[in-house]
Amino acid sequence: MSFNDPLSPIRLQLMWDRLIAVVEEQALALIRTGFSTSTREAGDLSAGVFDLEGAMLAQAVTGTPGHINSMARAVRHFLAKFPARTMKEGDIFLTNDPWKGTGHLHDFTFVTPTFRRGKMVAMFASTCHVVDIGGRGMTTDARQVYEEGLYIPLMRFAREGKVDDTLVEIVGANVREPIQVVGDLYSLATCNEIGCRRLIEMMDEFAIDDLDRLGTHILEKSKQASLEAIRKIKPGTYSYTMRVDGADKPIDLVATMTIGEIRSSTPRSPRLWRRGMSPARCCPT
Repeated sequence: MSFNDPLSPIRLQLMWDRLIAVVEEQALALIRTGFSTSTREAGDLSAGVFDLEGAMLAQAVTGTPGHINSMARAVRHFLAKFPARTMKEGDIFLTNDPWKGTGHLHDFTFVTPTFRRGKMVAMFASTCHVVDIGGRGMTTDARQVYEEGLYIPLMRFAREGKVDDTLVEIVGANVREPIQVVGDLYSLATCNEIGCRRLIEMMDEFAIDDLDRLGTHILEKSKQASLEAIRKIKPGTYSYTMRVDGADKPIDLVATMTIGEIRSSTPRSPRLWRRGMSPARCCPT
């Protein structure tokens, strides 16, 4: 296979690097257009590109690991409700579901399908933490998710290019900072659009019609690197304990992991019936 072949190993690596640059621009677009300080200054966000099966192919360096890991799972939840074959050009999907999203109601995840020459070729997803979502605010007083604020299930933010104005009005009417929150929602949609444009430009430049071969290359190489890193860890049992502030008293986070034929993680602290982060956010399976 020659270098000029669009799918040569060298060009595959170049396209992989280019994908990373695409999602990094996506994340920076979110920062630059974001309305809230948590987005613009703290960088409490994530951005990535996914194949049609919901596998993440590249993630932005800018952002937080907790958002990246949970967003990667969230895209599969979107596909379960809105299969790729039903998505149309101009559709944009969103949710702040704490179990299917990124841990709590303040985090919104947006997913946008990418179409090239009438064919869906990828999806871009992004997440950011909005400054307010109504309810009791950022406290530990809430005992149920209903007290934490406005809950938006997996649904369309836009259908074939037309934004759902009713949804926008509902969000704006239920938060303390409507301009910042609604502005961030549009910023999430915008950064995904930037990602879509740059991906199409990349595919035109490298003369490829889909991401199938590139995606396989990325996932296989990533799996090999992960397994090589795991094999370097000496077999055995490893434990760690960390104490953090709690609502009423300190909380001990205790985990034990066994490296070998069986790998396990054993939590020790009791379940707390107060507002916090979903375990899935920090411990994806």
